[in-house]
Amino acid sequence: MRRRRTASARLAEVRESFWLVPAIFSVGAVLAAVGLSALELQLDLPFGGIVPSGPAGARSLLSSIITAMISFTALVFSITVVALQLASSQYSPRVLRTFLQDRIIQATLGTFVATFLFAMVVLAALPDQEGQRLPELSLAVSIALVLASSATFIYYLHHITTVMRVSHIIGSIGAQTRRSIARLPPPDEPPAVVPGEVTQTVPASEPGMVSNVDLVVLGRLAREHDCAITVVPTPGDFVVAGAPLLRVHQTVGGAARPVPADRAWLGVTVGVERSPGQDLGFGFRQLADIAERALSPGVNDVTTAVRAVQEAHDLLRRLATRPDPTYAVRDDDGTVRARMSSISYDAVLAMIVDDIRLVSGDQPRVRRLLDSIVRDVASMALPVHRAAIGRRLPTAVNDSH
Repeated sequence: MRRRRTASARLAEVRESFWLVPAIFSVGAVLAAVGLSALELQLDLPFGGIVPSGPAGARSLLSSIITAMISFTALVFSITVVALQLASSQYSPRVLRTFLQDRIIQATLGTFVATFLFAMVVLAALPDQEGQRLPELSLAVSIALVLASSATFIYYLHHITTVMRVSHIIGSIGAQTRRSIARLPPPDEPPAVVPGEVTQTVPASEPGMVSNVDLVVLGRLAREHDCAITVVPTPGDFVVAGAPLLRVHQTVGGAARPVPADRAWLGVTVGVERSPGQDLGFGFRQLADIAERALSPGVNDVTTAVRAVQEAHDLLRRLATRPDPTYAVRDDDGTVRARMSSISYDAVLAMIVDDIRLVSGDQPRVRRLLDSIVRDVASMALPVHRAAIGRRLPTAVNDSH
C-alpha cells in the first residue's frame, strides 16, 4: 500500500525539484504573451516601426527565434547531462543533487524555454493580412528575451565550469551541512525522555530511506490518543517493509489507545534516496565518498581527499561541542509527545575517520591529517563524546596494531 504524504512533505519535494523554476518561467511567458498580444490589439499603444517589413518580416523573425531557442535549449540539456555524468563518475553519485538544485541551471533552462514559448504565442497572434496592426510591443519583448537568453547562456557556461570544480562541490556540501547543524535543537535543551512503556509498534509500510520526519504531525496524533511516539530510525537510515518505524508509549495515567498506522505513516517520509535537512549524516557521507574515491587506485588524487577531510574537520568541530541531537515536541507542561534522534557523533567519526583511514593505505598526508583532526576534536569535545574520540586517537590506533 502506497502511503500518503503530508502537505508539508509534498511542498518540500516541489520546492527542491528541478522542474519548478522552469515551469514558473514557462507559465509566466505564456501568460505574458497572451495578455500583451490581446492588450495591443485592443489598445492603440504608441509603438511602431520595430518590424518595418510587416507581418511577413515579423513571422520570419519569430520563426528564427523559435528555431534558435530550441537549439539553445538542447545545448543546455546536453551540457548539463555531461556535467552530471562527470560529477557522478569522478566524485560521487550523491553529489548530483547539488547540480539538480542549482538555481542558476534551473533559471537558464527556464529563460530559454520562456523565450521559445513567448515567441510561439506571439507568432500565433500575428495578423494574416498586410496593413493590419502588428503586436509591436510583443515583438520588442521577444527580441529582448533573445538578448537576455544570449547573456544567460554566456553566464551559464561560466557557472557550470565553476560548480564542477571539486573545491566548489566540497564547499557546497560543507555549507549545506553547516545549515543543517545550525537548525539543530539548542545544546542546552533538556533531554527528551519519553515516559511510559511501549504499548504499540508501528511497522514501516514500504522499504526506503527515511528522508523527513514531521514531528508536529506525530505530536498532534500523540495528543489525540494520549500517548507519546518515538521514531525508531534516524533520518538517513534505510528501513525495510515491516521493520519497526514508530513506537507508541503509554503516558502516565493515560489510556492505552491504539494509534492508526495510516495516520502515523503521514509523519514519516520514506523515499528512494537521502536528502539534506534533517539527515545530518548525508553531508558527511558525501565528503567521505569523495575522499574514498579520490584515494582509490584508479584515481589516486590525494589532494582532493585532503580537501574533503579538511571540510569535514570544520563540521566535526561544530558537532563536538553539542550533545547527540534529539528532536522533540512537548506540551506546555514539558511532557514529550514525539521524539526523534539524529545521527550520533560516534557514527559521524566512523564515516570520516575510520572509513577514510581504512582506504588511505600508505598515504601519509591523509593519515597525519586524520590523526590531527582526532586530537583537535578531543581537546574541545563534550565529555559525552570523549569515549568515541578516545578509541580513534593515534595512540589507540597504534596500540591496536
